[in-house]
Amino acid sequence: MIEDNKKEQDIQQENNDIKEEEKLDTSMEGFNDQIEEKTIEEKLKDTEDKLLRSLAEVENQRRRFEKEIKDAFEFGSFNFSKESLAILDNLQRAKIAIKNDENLKENKDLDKFLENITIIEKDLVSIFEKNRIIKIDTKDKKFNPNFHQSISEIEDSKAEAGTILQEIQAGYMLGERLLRPALVGVAKKNEENKDKKEKK
Repeated sequence: MIEDNKKEQDIQQENNDIKEEEKLDTSMEGFNDQIEEKTIEEKLKDTEDKLLRSLAEVENQRRRFEKEIKDAFEFGSFNFSKESLAILDNLQRAKIAIKNDENLKENKDLDKFLENITIIEKDLVSIFEKNRIIKIDTKDKKFNPNFHQSISEIEDSKAEAGTILQEIQAGYMLGERLLRPALVGVAKKNEENKDKKEKK
């Protein structure tokens, strides 16, 4: 009898253990499903991040290409424009040389010749302006190293130090970019004026 009871208890205990294991297996299955769901969500999030990064990179590349194309259109003619300034310089030098030549001054056709050179010069300036090549203004301006290059210092008691007094060669801009700096003569610091200011 006692042995039968013990066997029954053992069987019942085994059944209970099996039920506990089944419960544990069931709960583990739920836990595994949750892990799989999280993994899928994480994968989806990672894929979304990668897609957004790729789109941002494509957009940045598109902007870079647009800027390069714009720069090519705007400044592709930079070297050509810079070298074309020599034509204008030579026309202006020719005018000065002809005006100062004693033999040519006596020639009756000199005025007509100078007039024709002036027309060519104006046409060239007009072409430059249409292509955004603009002369840098130096008259009564303060020296600015971004646009001017000082060739000489000139003593002038009336002028403030650093003021441009003479333009030796005209400077030009191509749009927002410096094509060639203006070569200028700048007012020197006058020691007399400095002493006067200090006395005041």
